[in-house]
Amino acid sequence: MSAEGIIMRALTVVPRQVGSLAVSEMPEPVAGEGELLVDGLALGVCGTDREIAGGQYGWAPTGEERLILGHESLGRVREAPAGSGFDPGDLVVGVVRRPDPVPCGACAHGEFDMCRNGRYREHGIKEIHGYGSERWTVEADYAVRLDPSLEDVGMLVEPTTVVAKAWEHIEHIGRRAWFEPRSVLVAGAGPIGLLAALLGAQRGLDVHVLDRVERGPKPRLVAALGATYHTGSLPEAAAKADPDIVIEATGVPRLVLDVMANNAAAGVVCLTGVSPTGRPVEVDAGSLNRGIVLQNDVVFGTVNANHRHYRQAVHALGEADHAWLAGLVTRRLPLERAQEAFAQGEDEVKVVVDLA
Repeated sequence: MSAEGIIMRALTVVPRQVGSLAVSEMPEPVAGEGELLVDGLALGVCGTDREIAGGQYGWAPTGEERLILGHESLGRVREAPAGSGFDPGDLVVGVVRRPDPVPCGACAHGEFDMCRNGRYREHGIKEIHGYGSERWTVEADYAVRLDPSLEDVGMLVEPTTVVAKAWEHIEHIGRRAWFEPRSVLVAGAGPIGLLAALLGAQRGLDVHVLDRVERGPKPRLVAALGATYHTGSLPEAAAKADPDIVIEATGVPRLVLDVMANNAAAGVVCLTGVSPTGRPVEVDAGSLNRGIVLQNDVVFGTVNANHRHYRQAVHALGEADHAWLAGLVTRRLPLERAQEAFAQGEDEVKVVVDLA
């Protein structure tokens, strides 16, 4: 629902239309039954947003031309219904995905991040407006309260849910047999890679991070975790790290193949990066398969998160050094300059749009 005659600013796009990214005037939403009305504070911009803005995919709500972007949310409750468990002034983030209406077995059991039939919807991505606006609404059941201490970094919750889920699944897989991992190698020092490294360090592991950038915030952030930063090839980094766990966070096809071939026996490889299509890479498939089978390796992919992972993410951020988290935000822009956030330098980590 929208408030008749009341206009707000929002970061929008016409899905599948290149060059349509704009800060637009949109009707202000009205909270429905059981929903919170939230004042937007900040929005993290990620690769998914850039791909949607580039016309690669995205779906507007039914009957509408434009989609409000944004799923890395942070806001403050303006209005909350009685009995919702929230109060005006609460700091919140919104869960991204909604289960499909059928529902499939996974969605019926609250595991909507593992939807089997693809009929889910996602804020700012698929059929639901995102959180990139001056005000937004969210069902109280899909809002997550944050401690006030996270006000300047709360937009990091959503990307942290992705790696919280990754670590949860890594540990589930490890329990198939004896599993006492010592070392993790993370490929990529973007937000997902660095947050994956943070959760690895919180688990007491020997953390190694590989990225091609040799200076700037990325090496400093890795060092601040007590981790080791590498800039060579993945096989070279793996030879030094001897990783029981490898987390691939770039989607670069060559690296994806390399991580499968360069982990310890009975190791676990988690793929979090989405690769571009149409870029063939030559590979010795027989050798790759032979290594995975004979060493009892596991390779799996992961994306999105459910309520449990949001709770895990909030806990992880609460346990982290606040100055380190703040260091992930390398650029902040006001909403009127939000389009500048879609051109990112390789030494940047997280670009944030201030909505207030």
